[in-house]
Amino acid sequence: MLYEFRIYDTMPGRLPDLLARFRNHTTKLFEKHGIKNVGYFTTAVGDYSERLTYIIAFESMAHREKVWPAFANDPEWAKVKAESEKNGLLVRRVFNSFQTPTDFSPLQ
Repeated sequence: MLYEFRIYDTMPGRLPDLLARFRNHTTKLFEKHGIKNVGYFTTAVGDYSERLTYIIAFESMAHREKVWPAFANDPEWAKVKAESEKNGLLVRRVFNSFQTPTDFSPLQ
């Protein structure tokens, strides 16, 4: 299993809009395209309060390379993204990394 950690720094005041987009649309579109939702997090204590951190999973990098473009090019996603950004961009920066679990990790 390949895990992708993604961090979205939002535009000031736009985190609630981004969370609504994920809650109401993005997670369902991920599932539609075979992307496994693992976890979604906001900062309770510490720096970066305007940030969404999440983890999604793929069978392999080849699987990701197949399904991510399908998600990104989905007309429903384009509509959802455009509607959610009608008052301006939600995300300022995106950081991502790919992780593989250790042999002793409970999450495989």
